[in-house]
Amino acid sequence: MKTKAAITGIDAYFPEYILTNEELSQMVDTCDEWIMTRVGIKERRILKESGTGSSHLGAKAVKKLLNKTGTSPNEVDLLICSTVTPDMQFPATANIISDKAGIKNGFSFDINAACSGFLYALTVASKFIESGSCKKVIVVGAEKMSSITDYTDRATCPLFGDAAGAVLLEPSKDQETGIIDHMLHSDGSGEKHLHMKAGGSVKPASYDTIDAREHFIYQEGQSVFKFAVSRMADTSVEMMKKHNIKSEELAWLVPHQANMRIIEAVAKRMGISKEQVMINIQKYGNTTAATLPLCLWEWEHKLKKGDKIILTTFGAGFTWGAMYLKWAYNGNNIK
Repeated sequence: MKTKAAITGIDAYFPEYILTNEELSQMVDTCDEWIMTRVGIKERRILKESGTGSSHLGAKAVKKLLNKTGTSPNEVDLLICSTVTPDMQFPATANIISDKAGIKNGFSFDINAACSGFLYALTVASKFIESGSCKKVIVVGAEKMSSITDYTDRATCPLFGDAAGAVLLEPSKDQETGIIDHMLHSDGSGEKHLHMKAGGSVKPASYDTIDAREHFIYQEGQSVFKFAVSRMADTSVEMMKKHNIKSEELAWLVPHQANMRIIEAVAKRMGISKEQVMINIQKYGNTTAATLPLCLWEWEHKLKKGDKIILTTFGAGFTWGAMYLKWAYNGNNIK
Protein backbone atom coordinates (compact mmCIF):
# COMPACT_ATOMS: atom_id res chain seq x y z
CA MET A 1 0.00 0.00 0.00
CA LYS A 2 1.28 3.48 -0.90
CA THR A 3 3.02 5.40 1.86
CA LYS A 4 1.56 8.82 2.55
CA ALA A 5 3.56 11.84 3.71
CA ALA A 6 2.10 13.59 6.75
CA ILE A 7 2.88 16.87 8.47
CA THR A 8 3.91 15.87 11.99
CA GLY A 9 5.00 19.26 13.30
CA ILE A 10 5.00 22.95 12.45
CA ASP A 11 6.59 26.14 13.73
CA ALA A 12 7.24 29.69 12.61
CA TYR A 13 9.32 32.78 13.23
CA PHE A 14 8.80 36.45 12.44
CA PRO A 15 10.73 39.59 13.36
CA GLU A 16 9.75 41.74 16.32
CA TYR A 17 9.50 45.02 14.40
CA ILE A 18 5.94 45.88 13.35
CA LEU A 19 5.42 48.23 10.41
CA THR A 20 1.92 49.70 10.82
CA ASN A 21 -0.28 51.40 8.25
CA GLU A 22 0.14 54.60 10.21
CA GLU A 23 3.92 54.48 9.81
CA LEU A 24 3.57 53.64 6.11
CA SER A 25 1.35 56.67 5.63
CA GLN A 26 4.30 58.82 6.70
CA MET A 27 6.46 57.22 3.98
CA VAL A 28 4.09 57.28 1.00
CA ASP A 29 0.73 58.80 0.09
CA THR A 30 -1.57 56.23 1.68
CA CYS A 31 -3.68 55.70 4.78
CA ASP A 32 -5.06 52.91 6.95
CA GLU A 33 -8.52 53.07 5.39
CA TRP A 34 -7.14 52.85 1.83
CA ILE A 35 -4.99 49.82 2.65
CA MET A 36 -7.64 47.99 4.69
CA THR A 37 -10.32 48.54 2.04
CA ARG A 38 -8.19 47.25 -0.82
CA VAL A 39 -6.09 44.48 0.71
CA GLY A 40 -7.08 44.01 4.37
CA ILE A 41 -3.61 44.43 5.86
CA LYS A 42 -3.19 46.28 9.16
CA GLU A 43 0.49 45.60 9.88
CA ARG A 44 3.45 43.53 8.77
CA ARG A 45 6.73 42.31 10.33
CA ILE A 46 10.06 43.67 9.08
CA LEU A 47 13.54 42.20 9.64
CA LYS A 48 15.67 45.15 10.71
CA GLU A 49 18.82 43.43 12.00
CA SER A 50 21.85 44.36 9.93
CA GLY A 51 23.50 41.58 7.93
CA THR A 52 20.54 39.20 8.18
CA GLY A 53 18.42 37.70 5.42
CA SER A 54 15.96 34.92 4.73
CA SER A 55 18.25 32.25 6.18
CA HIS A 56 18.12 34.02 9.55
CA LEU A 57 14.32 33.75 9.58
CA GLY A 58 14.32 30.21 8.19
CA ALA A 59 16.92 28.89 10.62
CA LYS A 60 14.99 30.33 13.58
CA ALA A 61 11.82 28.55 12.43
CA VAL A 62 13.65 25.27 11.78
CA LYS A 63 15.40 25.29 15.17
CA LYS A 64 12.06 25.87 16.90
CA LEU A 65 10.52 23.03 14.87
CA LEU A 66 13.31 20.59 15.75
CA ASN A 67 13.01 21.43 19.43
CA LYS A 68 9.22 21.25 19.42
CA THR A 69 9.09 17.84 17.71
CA GLY A 70 12.05 16.38 19.60
CA THR A 71 13.90 15.81 16.33
CA SER A 72 17.69 15.67 16.23
CA PRO A 73 19.28 17.65 13.38
CA ASN A 74 21.16 14.45 12.51
CA GLU A 75 17.84 12.71 11.75
CA VAL A 76 16.84 15.12 8.98
CA ASP A 77 17.31 13.55 5.54
CA LEU A 78 16.34 16.56 3.43
CA LEU A 79 15.57 20.26 3.83
CA ILE A 80 13.82 22.23 1.08
CA CYS A 81 13.61 26.00 1.30
CA SER A 82 11.10 27.96 -0.75
CA THR A 83 12.12 31.59 -1.22
CA VAL A 84 12.21 34.44 -3.74
CA THR A 85 14.53 36.41 -1.49
CA PRO A 86 17.57 34.14 -1.12
CA ASP A 87 20.49 35.36 0.96
CA MET A 88 22.49 35.44 -2.27
CA GLN A 89 22.35 33.99 -5.79
CA PHE A 90 24.33 31.00 -4.56
CA PRO A 91 24.75 28.91 -2.51
CA ALA A 92 21.17 27.88 -1.87
CA THR A 93 19.56 29.45 1.18
CA ALA A 94 18.54 25.92 2.19
CA ASN A 95 22.23 25.05 2.55
CA ILE A 96 22.79 28.04 4.83
CA ILE A 97 19.71 27.25 6.93
CA SER A 98 20.84 23.64 7.31
CA ASP A 99 24.25 24.78 8.51
CA LYS A 100 22.75 27.23 11.02
CA ALA A 101 20.36 24.56 12.31
CA GLY A 102 23.09 21.91 12.62
CA ILE A 103 21.66 19.65 9.92
CA LYS A 104 24.72 17.80 8.63
CA ASN A 105 23.55 14.40 7.38
CA GLY A 106 20.88 15.49 4.91
CA PHE A 107 20.93 17.32 1.59
CA SER A 108 19.16 20.59 0.84
CA PHE A 109 18.08 22.82 -2.02
CA ASP A 110 15.89 25.83 -2.84
CA ILE A 111 12.65 26.06 -4.80
CA ASN A 112 11.46 29.30 -6.37
CA ALA A 113 7.80 29.33 -7.36
CA ALA A 114 7.08 32.74 -5.81
CA CYS A 115 3.99 32.74 -3.58
CA SER A 116 3.22 29.15 -4.61
CA GLY A 117 6.66 28.02 -3.52
CA PHE A 118 5.71 26.41 -0.23
CA LEU A 119 3.00 24.31 -1.87
CA TYR A 120 5.39 23.26 -4.64
CA ALA A 121 8.09 22.41 -2.08
CA LEU A 122 5.64 20.46 0.07
CA THR A 123 4.63 18.43 -2.98
CA VAL A 124 8.24 17.68 -3.92
CA ALA A 125 9.08 16.76 -0.32
CA SER A 126 6.12 14.39 -0.13
CA LYS A 127 7.51 12.42 -3.06
CA PHE A 128 10.75 11.73 -1.20
CA ILE A 129 8.68 10.35 1.69
CA GLU A 130 6.38 8.33 -0.56
CA SER A 131 9.33 6.77 -2.39
CA GLY A 132 10.87 5.63 0.89
CA SER A 133 14.15 7.43 0.22
CA CYS A 134 13.61 9.87 3.10
CA LYS A 135 12.05 9.46 6.53
CA LYS A 136 12.22 13.02 7.85
CA VAL A 137 11.98 16.05 5.56
CA ILE A 138 11.73 19.70 6.54
CA VAL A 139 10.04 22.21 4.26
CA VAL A 140 10.60 25.86 5.11
CA GLY A 141 9.20 28.98 3.49
CA ALA A 142 11.44 31.94 4.35
CA GLU A 143 11.13 35.45 2.97
CA LYS A 144 12.68 38.85 3.63
CA MET A 145 10.25 40.60 1.29
CA SER A 146 11.25 44.00 2.66
CA SER A 147 14.54 43.58 0.79
CA ILE A 148 12.77 43.81 -2.60
CA THR A 149 9.92 46.15 -1.66
CA ASP A 150 9.96 49.71 -2.98
CA TYR A 151 8.86 51.92 -0.10
CA THR A 152 8.19 54.80 -2.51
CA ASP A 153 5.55 52.75 -4.40
CA ARG A 154 2.19 53.15 -2.67
CA ALA A 155 0.66 50.31 -4.73
CA THR A 156 3.03 47.57 -3.53
CA CYS A 157 4.77 48.67 -0.31
CA PRO A 158 1.73 48.00 1.95
CA LEU A 159 1.49 44.40 0.79
CA PHE A 160 4.59 42.57 1.96
CA GLY A 161 6.17 41.38 5.20
CA ASP A 162 9.00 39.19 6.46
CA ALA A 163 8.56 35.76 8.11
CA ALA A 164 9.33 32.05 7.94
CA GLY A 165 7.36 28.89 8.58
CA ALA A 166 8.56 25.28 8.64
CA VAL A 167 6.95 21.84 8.72
CA LEU A 168 8.27 18.35 9.41
CA LEU A 169 7.13 15.66 6.99
CA GLU A 170 7.25 11.96 7.91
CA PRO A 171 5.56 8.78 6.70
CA SER A 172 1.97 8.66 7.95
CA LYS A 173 1.35 6.19 10.73
CA ASP A 174 -1.94 5.16 9.13
CA GLN A 175 -3.57 5.16 5.70
CA GLU A 176 -6.19 7.72 6.65
CA THR A 177 -4.08 10.82 7.25
CA GLY A 178 -1.46 12.69 5.28
CA ILE A 179 -1.21 14.36 1.88
CA ILE A 180 -3.90 12.90 -0.38
CA ASP A 181 -3.63 14.85 -3.62
CA HIS A 182 -2.19 17.94 -5.28
CA MET A 183 -2.79 20.00 -8.41
CA LEU A 184 -0.01 22.32 -9.54
CA HIS A 185 -0.03 24.63 -12.55
CA SER A 186 2.08 27.33 -14.19
CA ASP A 187 1.70 29.78 -17.05
CA GLY A 188 4.83 31.69 -18.03
CA SER A 189 2.86 34.23 -20.06
CA GLY A 190 1.97 35.86 -16.74
CA GLU A 191 5.56 37.01 -16.31
CA LYS A 192 4.82 40.47 -17.67
CA HIS A 193 2.27 41.16 -14.92
CA LEU A 194 4.42 40.31 -11.89
CA HIS A 195 8.21 40.22 -11.79
CA MET A 196 11.43 41.98 -10.80
CA LYS A 197 12.82 43.84 -13.81
CA ALA A 198 16.56 43.61 -13.06
CA GLY A 199 19.07 41.55 -11.15
CA GLY A 200 18.89 38.37 -13.24
CA SER A 201 20.98 37.17 -16.18
CA VAL A 202 18.85 39.04 -18.76
CA LYS A 203 19.37 42.39 -17.05
CA PRO A 204 22.24 42.20 -14.54
CA ALA A 205 22.63 44.85 -11.88
CA SER A 206 24.16 48.10 -13.08
CA TYR A 207 24.19 51.75 -12.11
CA ASP A 208 21.36 52.29 -14.58
CA THR A 209 19.12 49.54 -13.17
CA ILE A 210 19.69 50.76 -9.63
CA ASP A 211 18.97 54.38 -10.56
CA ALA A 212 15.79 53.23 -12.34
CA ARG A 213 14.68 51.33 -9.18
CA GLU A 214 14.36 48.07 -11.11
CA HIS A 215 15.40 45.76 -8.27
CA PHE A 216 12.01 45.86 -6.61
CA ILE A 217 8.68 44.06 -7.08
CA TYR A 218 6.77 45.13 -10.17
CA GLN A 219 3.09 44.20 -10.16
CA GLU A 220 0.06 45.02 -12.29
CA GLY A 221 -2.47 44.65 -9.53
CA GLN A 222 -5.73 44.27 -11.44
CA SER A 223 -4.40 41.61 -13.81
CA VAL A 224 -2.89 39.61 -10.96
CA PHE A 225 -6.09 39.91 -8.92
CA LYS A 226 -8.27 38.48 -11.72
CA PHE A 227 -5.90 35.58 -12.38
CA ALA A 228 -5.47 34.79 -8.69
CA VAL A 229 -9.19 34.60 -7.93
CA SER A 230 -10.03 32.42 -10.92
CA ARG A 231 -7.05 30.06 -10.67
CA MET A 232 -7.16 29.51 -6.89
CA ALA A 233 -10.92 29.03 -6.94
CA ASP A 234 -10.88 26.73 -9.98
CA THR A 235 -8.29 24.33 -8.55
CA SER A 236 -9.85 24.31 -5.08
CA VAL A 237 -13.33 23.57 -6.45
CA GLU A 238 -11.87 20.91 -8.75
CA MET A 239 -10.14 19.29 -5.78
CA MET A 240 -13.39 19.22 -3.81
CA LYS A 241 -15.27 17.66 -6.72
CA LYS A 242 -12.56 15.09 -7.41
CA HIS A 243 -12.64 13.83 -3.82
CA ASN A 244 -16.37 14.37 -3.28
CA ILE A 245 -15.80 16.85 -0.45
CA LYS A 246 -18.95 18.74 0.46
CA SER A 247 -18.48 22.31 1.65
CA GLU A 248 -19.65 21.48 5.17
CA GLU A 249 -17.16 18.58 5.37
CA LEU A 250 -14.14 20.79 4.77
CA ALA A 251 -12.55 21.64 8.11
CA TRP A 252 -10.26 24.36 6.79
CA LEU A 253 -9.26 26.26 3.68
CA VAL A 254 -5.68 27.54 3.94
CA PRO A 255 -5.33 30.20 1.23
CA HIS A 256 -2.29 32.23 0.28
CA GLN A 257 -2.51 35.53 2.14
CA ALA A 258 -2.15 38.09 -0.65
CA ASN A 259 -5.37 40.08 -0.54
CA MET A 260 -8.45 39.80 1.65
CA ARG A 261 -10.77 40.27 -1.34
CA ILE A 262 -9.09 37.35 -3.15
CA ILE A 263 -9.50 35.12 -0.10
CA GLU A 264 -13.18 36.04 0.27
CA ALA A 265 -13.87 35.47 -3.43
CA VAL A 266 -12.24 32.02 -3.38
CA ALA A 267 -14.18 30.97 -0.27
CA LYS A 268 -17.44 32.13 -1.89
CA ARG A 269 -16.73 30.07 -5.02
CA MET A 270 -16.09 27.04 -2.84
CA GLY A 271 -19.32 27.56 -0.92
CA ILE A 272 -17.67 27.68 2.50
CA SER A 273 -18.08 30.10 5.39
CA LYS A 274 -15.50 32.56 6.67
CA GLU A 275 -15.25 30.43 9.82
CA GLN A 276 -13.69 27.66 7.70
CA VAL A 277 -10.94 29.90 6.33
CA MET A 278 -7.57 30.61 7.94
CA ILE A 279 -6.92 34.36 7.67
CA ASN A 280 -4.04 36.25 9.28
CA ILE A 281 -3.15 38.66 6.46
CA GLN A 282 -4.12 41.59 8.68
CA LYS A 283 -1.19 40.81 11.03
CA TYR A 284 1.59 39.70 8.68
CA GLY A 285 0.73 40.90 5.17
CA ASN A 286 1.91 38.85 2.22
CA THR A 287 4.98 36.87 3.32
CA THR A 288 5.04 35.03 -0.02
CA ALA A 289 6.30 31.45 0.58
CA ALA A 290 5.69 31.76 4.34
CA THR A 291 1.95 32.51 4.31
CA LEU A 292 0.67 28.91 4.27
CA PRO A 293 2.87 27.58 7.09
CA LEU A 294 2.20 30.75 9.13
CA CYS A 295 -1.51 29.97 8.94
CA LEU A 296 -1.09 26.32 9.85
CA TRP A 297 1.16 27.26 12.77
CA GLU A 298 -1.27 29.85 14.12
CA TRP A 299 -4.26 27.48 13.85
CA GLU A 300 -2.39 24.35 15.00
CA HIS A 301 -4.16 24.21 18.37
CA LYS A 302 -7.52 24.04 16.55
CA LEU A 303 -6.54 21.24 14.18
CA LYS A 304 -7.81 17.75 14.83
CA LYS A 305 -6.63 14.42 13.50
CA GLY A 306 -8.51 13.60 10.32
CA ASP A 307 -9.47 17.21 9.54
CA LYS A 308 -9.99 17.67 5.80
CA ILE A 309 -7.87 20.62 4.68
CA ILE A 310 -7.29 22.29 1.32
CA LEU A 311 -4.28 24.54 0.78
CA THR A 312 -4.41 26.85 -2.22
CA THR A 313 -2.09 29.48 -3.63
CA PHE A 314 -1.20 31.75 -6.52
CA GLY A 315 2.05 33.51 -7.35
CA ALA A 316 4.32 35.08 -9.92
CA GLY A 317 5.15 32.90 -12.85
CA PHE A 318 2.19 32.58 -12.94
CA THR A 319 2.12 29.63 -10.56
CA TRP A 320 -0.88 28.23 -8.71
CA GLY A 321 -2.31 25.08 -7.23
CA ALA A 322 -4.16 23.26 -4.47
CA MET A 323 -3.38 20.43 -2.08
CA TYR A 324 -5.77 18.17 -0.19
CA LEU A 325 -4.63 16.58 3.05
CA LYS A 326 -6.04 15.01 6.16
CA TRP A 327 -4.38 16.35 9.30
CA ALA A 328 -2.29 13.78 11.15
CA TYR A 329 -2.47 14.80 14.83
CA ASN A 330 -4.50 16.66 17.44
CA GLY A 331 -3.06 20.13 17.74
CA ASN A 332 -4.68 20.86 21.09
CA ASN A 333 -2.13 18.49 22.67
CA ILE A 334 0.76 20.70 21.56
CA LYS A 335 2.22 23.01 24.17
